[in-house]
Amino acid sequence: MLKLIERLGPIDESAASDTLTLPFELRIRGRLKAKSDSGRELGLFLDRGPVLRSGEGLKAESGEIVRVCAAVEPVVTARVSAGLPLARLAYHLGNRHVQLTLGEDGKGGWVRFPPDHVLEELAERLGAELEHHNATFDPEPGAYNQVGDGHSHSHAHGHSHSSSQGHDHDHEHSHGHEHHHAH
Repeated sequence: MLKLIERLGPIDESAASDTLTLPFELRIRGRLKAKSDSGRELGLFLDRGPVLRSGEGLKAESGEIVRVCAAVEPVVTARVSAGLPLARLAYHLGNRHVQLTLGEDGKGGWVRFPPDHVLEELAERLGAELEHHNATFDPEPGAYNQVGDGHSHSHAHGHSHSSSQGHDHDHEHSHGHEHHHAH
């Protein structure tokens, strides 16, 4: 089994010796056994958290590189007029903390998400026309996970607790956040 242990970020197709096509639900995992597109056994041993992006390279212990591809899977594309209606649709869907792909084509702007009857009903109430079809799903990475070089810093959050026995205690929690900026 080829052990993939390092994320390389976006790479050219020519830099990889093989590809690994996965649906979104498997690209959110850091640990996974899979078969490459050429049929080789692969094991992902990656840091947890960041979504594997289509076009991202993964380096094996051997130095070999495998390129990730987003699989074609069932999606819903919601279309609504550009401007405020599209912004409102993206806001309300995003406010549900779901993964979204945003885009535009010859027909205008759109928001794409996995099939979900609650989200579909919300989109229709906001005036969107829905298209159920198969396409790749590579959602927006979020403001704190943008591709490119960046920096990180921590935020400390203090909490105070009182107990019914009459004593108090305080403690700090520190949370790191990545911030990436395109240059």
